[in-house]
Amino acid sequence: MPLTVFAAASVQEFKLDNGLKLIVQEDHRSPVVVSQVWYRAGSLDEVNGKTGVAHVLEHMMFKGTRQVKAGQFSRLIAAAGGKENAFTSTDYTCYFQQLEKSHLPLSFKLEADRMANLQLTDEEFAKEIKVVMEERRWRTDDKPQSKVNEAFQGTVYRAHPYSRPVIGFMNDLENMTADDAREWYHNWYAPNNATLVVVGDVKADEVYQLAKQHFGKLKAKALPVRKPQVEPEQIGERRTVVKAPAKLPYLLMGYHVPALNDPETDWEPYALEVLAGVLSGNPAARLNQRLVRETQLAIDASAGYDLMSRGHQSVFALDATPSEGKTVAELEAALLQQIEDIKASGVTTEELDRVKAGVIAADVYKRDSMFYQGMQIGTVETIGFSWKILEDYPNKLRAVTPEQVQAVARKYLLKDNLTVATLDPQPIDPNAKPQGKPHVH
Repeated sequence: MPLTVFAAASVQEFKLDNGLKLIVQEDHRSPVVVSQVWYRAGSLDEVNGKTGVAHVLEHMMFKGTRQVKAGQFSRLIAAAGGKENAFTSTDYTCYFQQLEKSHLPLSFKLEADRMANLQLTDEEFAKEIKVVMEERRWRTDDKPQSKVNEAFQGTVYRAHPYSRPVIGFMNDLENMTADDAREWYHNWYAPNNATLVVVGDVKADEVYQLAKQHFGKLKAKALPVRKPQVEPEQIGERRTVVKAPAKLPYLLMGYHVPALNDPETDWEPYALEVLAGVLSGNPAARLNQRLVRETQLAIDASAGYDLMSRGHQSVFALDATPSEGKTVAELEAALLQQIEDIKASGVTTEELDRVKAGVIAADVYKRDSMFYQGMQIGTVETIGFSWKILEDYPNKLRAVTPEQVQAVARKYLLKDNLTVATLDPQPIDPNAKPQGKPHVH
């Protein structure tokens, strides 16, 4: 995701004796506070046979402690006029509340309580694992493009944990036990594996005192040793086809590319981000102009790249849906031609200026959201960098040259480094009912 421009003076960082990191960004525009607890634990840390456990535990975190009964967490926040939720990704699990600023103590009290005192009962687990299975059916099994994405991840990554879906494989969910969730909680939920991010109409020193009061008494844990997990180099094009009931075909392609490793010296990740912006991200970008508007080969076409990755892996991805009457093969050829054009002729200064201006303007606009500012700080910190790199991000982007964009395309966007996943649409049964239904924690 593009990163945000920060006013450094307004961000302060603290560390509690038990290892909990606290980062506070003062923003006094409205009497609101956003509080986020980020755990450095996601599907990246799971093992075969227990996929999905990070996300299952996220659900279980709302099931109560000795002091707070199951479901009461959400009710207490709602009664205070606040909003709350959580999400799990490959790299982290985040829990957040948005409240009127005087209610920050409530947020801290509840989060500190469930960081250490979760009551993970067999009864609640038995109910909730069924909810997660429903969610898997709803989010993946019922959605053809999600199936393609899952197949793509499993093909582009052979050894790395990013090959596995965050929601987990159904067979693993069917065989998961409350003990698996307890083990995950015991291993990873500790103050020294968490970052507390607060953005809003607060004073940093007062937030620090409040954090010490509520989180300071929690004990640090010895965390499991994390193994380095490196994806072997790809040595030939890979393809996978998904057959599923759908109206239209779909194409997803990707190349292994580096993620940000050293924010001081790396330039390739920034060039890759600009390349993604040249191809998509605004109406004048190449894929929209050439494939959607001019040739009308595609209904939509986009490129994407995430320079932040705790697993030190990233993919430069292209995806598109062909227009009616057009084939996936035609669309793939057209997408690859766009890549070849950049390798051969590069990009223009005008294109680069448009991308840079667009990204930076979007960042300034997003700064209006306290939640988004917290997201940026939490993501960067949990992946293993300092929030301070956010300040320099616009300059890194501005420094990217047309030659650098062409160089990363030539170096990484190669046939032997390509994985292609396609949806082969099958007839839709008009009487078929969805397998799953949506659910919020």
